Amino acid sequence: MIDLTFTATTTEELRYLRFNHPHPHVQAKMEALLLKAHNIPHYLIANITGKCENTIRSYFMEFKEGGIQKLQQLNFNKPHSDLDSKKDIIKAHFEKEPPATLKQASAVIEKLTGIKRSLSQVRKFLQDNGMNRRKVGSIPAKADIEKQKKFIDEQMEPRLQEAKENKRAVYFVDAAHFVLAPFLGFLWCFARVFIKAAPGRQRFNVLGALNAIYSLRA
Repeated sequence: MIDLTFTATTTEELRYLRFNHPHPHVQAKMEALLLKAHNIPHYLIANITGKCENTIRSYFMEFKEGGIQKLQQLNFNKPHSDLDSKKDIIKAHFEKEPPATLKQASAVIEKLTGIKRSLSQVRKFLQDNGMNRRKVGSIPAKADIEKQKKFIDEQMEPRLQEAKENKRAVYFVDAAHFVLAPFLGFLWCFARVFIKAAPGRQRFNVLGALNAIYSLRA
C-alpha cells in the first residue's frame, strides 16, 4: 500500500496538467495521480488509464519521491547506434563519393567501419545525417553563371515586368530538337550533385515560342 497525501492545490495542478502538459506520457501520469487523489482503487486506475498496475505504482512512487515536478521528468531510453561515433568518417567519404544505392552505401559503411547494418537501418542513418535520394542534375560545361545572373537581373526581369504590365510581349524562343544527353540517375547525397554534360542534337529542328506571361496564367 502506497500512502500519498494530496492538498487541494496539488489536486488542482494535477487536473490542469492532465490536459495541458505538452507531453501525452506526462498527461497519463497526471490522470493516474488525479484518480488516486479521489481514492480510486489501483486496479480500477489501471483499467481506466490502460496501464498495468506495476506502471501505476511506479507513478505513485515518483510522486512520493519528488511530487509533481518528478512526474514531469522524461527519461526515455534513447538507443545509441555504433555508427554515430563513425559518422564523421562516413560523411567525409560520401561527400566525395556519393553512393548510388542503399546496398552500395551499406557495403561502403561496412568497409569503412567494420559495422554491417540492414538497408532500412542504413537508410535511417543517412537520412538522420542529412542525406536523401536526389536526382543528379547537369549543367552545360561552358556555362557562365555570373554572366547569366547579370542577364537575368539587368535584361530579363525588367522586360518580364513590362510584359506583366501589358507594355510588351515576351516570348521564350528555342529550337525543339532531338537531344543527345546523358541519362541521369539517383544518388544518396547531402546536396544535389551536378555533372558536366556535352549536349548534342540531330539536324532536324523546329522553332518553338512560349509566351512568358500568358503561359503562366493558363
